[in-house]
Amino acid sequence: MQSYLQTENHIPLKPAYKVIDAHNHLWGQGKPERIVQTMDNVGVVSLCDMTANARIAFAGGGYQLQPRDIENFFSLYSDKYLGRFYCFTLAEFARPADQPLFADAERFVAESIATLQAHVRRGARGLKVLKELGLSYRDSSGRLIPADDPRLFEIWEEAGRLGVPVLIHQSDPYGFFQPVTPDNEHYESLLKYPSWSFADKKFPRKEILLQQRDNLVRQHPKTIFILPHVANFPENLSYVSRLLEENPNVYIDFSARLDELGRQPYTARTFFLRWQDRIVFGSDMPADLEESEMMYRTYFRFLETFDEGFYAPDYDGTFSRHRWPICGIGLPPETLKKIYHQNIRRLIPDVPGTIYD
Repeated sequence: MQSYLQTENHIPLKPAYKVIDAHNHLWGQGKPERIVQTMDNVGVVSLCDMTANARIAFAGGGYQLQPRDIENFFSLYSDKYLGRFYCFTLAEFARPADQPLFADAERFVAESIATLQAHVRRGARGLKVLKELGLSYRDSSGRLIPADDPRLFEIWEEAGRLGVPVLIHQSDPYGFFQPVTPDNEHYESLLKYPSWSFADKKFPRKEILLQQRDNLVRQHPKTIFILPHVANFPENLSYVSRLLEENPNVYIDFSARLDELGRQPYTARTFFLRWQDRIVFGSDMPADLEESEMMYRTYFRFLETFDEGFYAPDYDGTFSRHRWPICGIGLPPETLKKIYHQNIRRLIPDVPGTIYD
């Protein structure tokens, strides 16, 4: 359908303040020079690779994961471009989802802790856990492993002792758990990425996944958890507010969820103002594409302007397909500073970067 709406555009070429992209990946091999060029052109001072000991890339109707030596990240990125990159580690969670995560839980936990400790000593700033935990990872007996499985308890406690945050992805957009029919608002996304459909009853329901995650963060109050994608329930900001209110150890990012937030700009603006000390910036989208500069500028436009009727990038960072138009939420300067860089620097005081406004 053609829209005839005519509005003024206020697209920031660079953000009002320096930005740390605290949730991203290198998406395959990555193109270091191209990524740095994008960062320079749009004012992103540093970028976090969440999966530094794995190769994650869009493929096979979703993404594919392969273990990788974390030294590749340090040699190709952080050591080569000083102050521009940092990383999280998957520790021993960097395993294919179609294989058992472990046969011996105690051994897996011990190995995970040893790997986490070694990677933190090398320079990793946190632990990242992909959505496969709770959704598809099983033990050798075929039992699905929930996020709050007591067998994993010591991993989360060790992260707290090390003083590094855990960014754990649980569930996905609401429509990903619904039948793939034309009336599903994510119908085209699920046609494009069929492996992102969890409508099959073999998968836990979204509500169960969130309950398990919420139980996890309550059980480990001394560990900082960053819950990406607006705690993976931007369709229900009242729920996310309650979660933040009840758990002071929880922070969120809003990576890859501009579409959900921008269609409820009044509620989203109120939410961002209320929780401005607990929100960190992240894109979770490739930074080495032709569209990457516009991707970042759309994030800045959403945060800094009251523009109406523009479009968010797709989950893969491209603009070839749109779900619905969004509106900006025009945040004040002090709030922007917190979200762009101050909050993540409070969580990770030595996070790389240059001079901050």
